[in-house]
Amino acid sequence: LPAAVLLKDTKLMDVKLGQLGSWLAMRDFTPGGILGAMRRGHERYYNKYINVRKGGLGGLSMVLAGYVILSYMWSYSHI
Repeated sequence: LPAAVLLKDTKLMDVKLGQLGSWLAMRDFTPGGILGAMRRGHERYYNKYINVRKGGLGGLSMVLAGYVILSYMWSYSHI
């Protein structure tokens, strides 16, 4: 049997729909908690796509695509 994992330590993709409310209630929505989550996300992205031994254009093209979509939304705010 796998060891029981606390709901707080469970990733969002592993949370059941009935547990979503209590999982969200356990998140840290203070400015420090949000900043920490953004920092962890950036580190995960950087280590997966940028800081690799044999790099490619995958990570940079995703950043460029995000910028294009964001600038399109800013230019056409009526949509």
